Amino acid sequence: MHDELKKLVVKNDTKIVLLVMDGLGGLPIEHGGPTELEAANTPNLDWLASEGMVGLHVPIAPGITPGSGPAHLALFSYDPLKYEVGRGVLEAVGIGFPIGPDDVAARGNFCTVDENGLIVDRRAGRIPTEVCARLTEKLSSIQLPGVETFVMPVKEHRFALVLRGKGLRPEISDTDPQRVGAAPLPAKPLVPEAEETAKLVNMWIEEAKKLLKDEHPANMLTLRGFSADPKLPQLQDIYGIKAAAIATYPMYRGVAKLVGMELLDAGKTWEDEVSALERSWNDYDFFFIHMKYTDSRGEDGNFAAKVRVIEEVDASIPRILKLEPDVLIVTGDHSTPAKLKSHSWHPVPVLFWGATVRPDDVNTFGERACAHGGLGIVPATTLLPWAMAHAQRFEKFGA
Repeated sequence: MHDELKKLVVKNDTKIVLLVMDGLGGLPIEHGGPTELEAANTPNLDWLASEGMVGLHVPIAPGITPGSGPAHLALFSYDPLKYEVGRGVLEAVGIGFPIGPDDVAARGNFCTVDENGLIVDRRAGRIPTEVCARLTEKLSSIQLPGVETFVMPVKEHRFALVLRGKGLRPEISDTDPQRVGAAPLPAKPLVPEAEETAKLVNMWIEEAKKLLKDEHPANMLTLRGFSADPKLPQLQDIYGIKAAAIATYPMYRGVAKLVGMELLDAGKTWEDEVSALERSWNDYDFFFIHMKYTDSRGEDGNFAAKVRVIEEVDASIPRILKLEPDVLIVTGDHSTPAKLKSHSWHPVPVLFWGATVRPDDVNTFGERACAHGGLGIVPATTLLPWAMAHAQRFEKFGA
């Protein structure tokens, strides 16, 4: 729909805020109990729900569990089944690495393996970023024939690997088995043309294995999300908006930059992020502001901690409303129930608030309430067009 939507764009001075609590959707721990969002004390979000409209969105398609990259692309109105963007490019772009036309990038995890080479911790205890920086510097000594390599720390146990050379292909399988008790997998070509690239990746992994064998807890690594520059259409060209991203984690900064958002200094805390929104309010039309730790606490299986993160965001809502946004959307990119300790396929709560939003009869913000909201259950790709409409940035279609 991008080509059709751009024909309807109207310029005005309205402001849109997309507030994303990563992994917001949840599940009850016990049958009949509340989800994390329902258990949280959220007077401000409940007030917004009573004044606005709620519903649920489906990030990819019914029953499909999304990764964070495609889920955010969907929130920005890009069909993730059409625009495939690998985690590697998102991580590299997110830390400011300029991806070139001959580059293939992968997202790396330092991990811990036992004496049999089986993974016992997929994240190496979430090592400090400064340890990650030391290890990536060590790995930067690895040389491959005919290829430049770049190894850069991202955050905690995460790093980015970029291979640069003519003829490289990104169609490479992940080496992360996505579970403990299994050995890291070899990289395999997914198309015949990627066979040489896969060989180079496996050569690099073997050298990395030697360099890491005496480290602890990060004595091995996995790679996933091999990708190249997807050359996405830009938000400015589609919607005529000047957009800004306020996010602390590189992956989310990466996906925002790929669609044309300007990356603002988000600091390190949620308080810093809200302050960045306040400082930059007069300079942009659209703001994407991202809270990571709803997802992290869900993946940790820590129901109570995820509840506390939601309550922290709720407490900041008055500061955001004081800026007088014309449209405020509160949602997540996907569900990460603490019960499952992982992303899930469940539809995600979403809230629309603004002067032109048609109120429904719902007075609280939670999964059960959103199932009865006026928005219904919609594809995530429709949320930004809905926001543009409520900001009166579209003209009438047809006579």
